[in-house]
Amino acid sequence: TLATRHDYYGKLAREELGRPHRTVDTGTLAPVSEALVRAVENNDGIRQAMAFYQLGLRGEGNREWNFQMRGRSPEQLRAAATWAARHGLLDRAINTDERIVTGQASPHLRFPTPFAEQLLTITQQQAIDPAWVYGLIRQESRFVMSARSSVGASGLMQIMPATAKWVARQMGNTSYQPDQLNNLNTNLTFGSYYLKRALDDLNGSSVLATAGYNAGPRRAHAWRASLRQPMEGAIFTELIPFTETRGYVKAVLSNTVDYATLFSGQPQSLKRWLATITPEPVGLAQLP
Repeated sequence: TLATRHDYYGKLAREELGRPHRTVDTGTLAPVSEALVRAVENNDGIRQAMAFYQLGLRGEGNREWNFQMRGRSPEQLRAAATWAARHGLLDRAINTDERIVTGQASPHLRFPTPFAEQLLTITQQQAIDPAWVYGLIRQESRFVMSARSSVGASGLMQIMPATAKWVARQMGNTSYQPDQLNNLNTNLTFGSYYLKRALDDLNGSSVLATAGYNAGPRRAHAWRASLRQPMEGAIFTELIPFTETRGYVKAVLSNTVDYATLFSGQPQSLKRWLATITPEPVGLAQLP
């Protein structure tokens, strides 16, 4: 049934049934087989994928990795995901563990928390929830620091060069250079700053701020202004006219609930993040 799914709609369904979202208790997962993990290390196809990665050919490496995952058992997939996580291939760890359609999710493989010390420091400085930032990074780049989109967005938080220059000016960073955008601390700081400014600019709505991060704050302002009356965030999200942005908001906020649950150890509400969207006249967005 819908309520058994782990995705955005599954979370909403469980809340409607009065069953708040929980991640799996890792104590109930069978331990990974170290023999199977070693088998991944010795697989010729995996070695070829790693050679591609070392040459900077990520697409080719991913194709080889994915080919090697075909037909594997849940135990083998969990071992491969574990091996990938141990070698810093967090995108492959997520992708591989998500192939497991039976049993339970491994939260630490599907929702990793690298560079936690840096990110928590930055999110405290920017007064923004780290679960939201992790949820956004998981969707934007799958934790690939060198990720670059077809339109030029860079790094973990996929920041456009013009946006980075704007953030640097706003933060008084006169020494910023474009080649610093893929630097871990710079990317996390600039992305978190921009997300918090979007949240403030859109009256504290995480739905609108997330949509604005993807499609631009001006569009989020316009979509809100088109409403005739207050609307549940879940309904508003379905009415976002851009297919990419509609899916993006769902994925980021679903991820956010997973991370919030992991961090707190308590059931978390997706509806709280979706909240209610209240119409406002189209104003001038304060962000590019």
